[in-house]
Amino acid sequence: MLQNRSTIGVVALLFAGLLAFGLVTADSVGSFAITVLSGLLQAALLFLVASGLSIVFGLMDVLNFAQGHFFMLGAYITFAFFHAQALAPIDPNLRFPIAILIASAVGGVVGYILERGLIRPLYVRPFFMLVLTFGVAIVMGEAIKAIWGTVTYTWSTVNSFSIHQNIFVLFNQQFGWYRIFVILIGLALMVLVALLLRRTRIGIIIRAGVEDSAMVEALGINVRAVFTLVFAFGCALASFGGAVAAPFLGASPGMASAFLLGAVAVVVLGGLGSYEGTAIGSVLVGLSIAIVAKFTSRPEINQTVWPSLTPMILLILVLLLKPSGLFGKEH
Repeated sequence: MLQNRSTIGVVALLFAGLLAFGLVTADSVGSFAITVLSGLLQAALLFLVASGLSIVFGLMDVLNFAQGHFFMLGAYITFAFFHAQALAPIDPNLRFPIAILIASAVGGVVGYILERGLIRPLYVRPFFMLVLTFGVAIVMGEAIKAIWGTVTYTWSTVNSFSIHQNIFVLFNQQFGWYRIFVILIGLALMVLVALLLRRTRIGIIIRAGVEDSAMVEALGINVRAVFTLVFAFGCALASFGGAVAAPFLGASPGMASAFLLGAVAVVVLGGLGSYEGTAIGSVLVGLSIAIVAKFTSRPEINQTVWPSLTPMILLILVLLLKPSGLFGKEH
């Protein structure tokens, strides 16, 4: 109980300090509000990558270094499907959700094949699994470059999901409705995955498998099949994140490493294997990146490197206070 209170205190202190710094250094209330919304948007995208990473690690002790490439794969597939000339007659407002579903399904299928064909034989050799997923990330990156090239694709088609339309004004500042939609998706998934893990039979099996997989197998449950399902689900979540981000991030080879580093920082910061820590860590890191980006964009500073360094700096500060992460267990 005392440990939980201290953790909540640390989290509250971090959020209070971060928001206070953002408010003090903001040009106006409107600028601060847009910065917070931008941070929540970043948090939603980080969560979609980090949640799968966290669940898979908690259940299987597999740190999937290819997770960022599943995010990138989702972005490329969505862009390619939506902008395919052969599908131009289909209503764009229908074509986009279909593209998201296809991208998520492809990510899940590739994750299923990866777990069944490559990772499963190496469960008894954790270090080899780490090297394997790193190698898979390189192969996926090169395969994506071979198919789509190395240029950055930007979203150009105007429809109901376009970032160029449907903009609202908040305190004389503009923000896109679609970005609000992505934030809401991220928040909804935080709640839905938490309910899945806490309230459903499969969630109970997953959590039991984390604690004692041998006992779960003794009850007649195929833990290996659960492992495969969870791994595929985590990959599908990452691909879904890349798909919904495609309209404003586009698709580029560099997005995989950028989101992987952020996701790893979130997972370690929140506590390895802790879903709650991953959710809170995503919001903390997302807000930090947005506030630091806004502050360092000032003409007298004009340093673009600090936002990318922010997750690691925040990670170092948290680990100095709690070496196990915010919600991690001491070993």
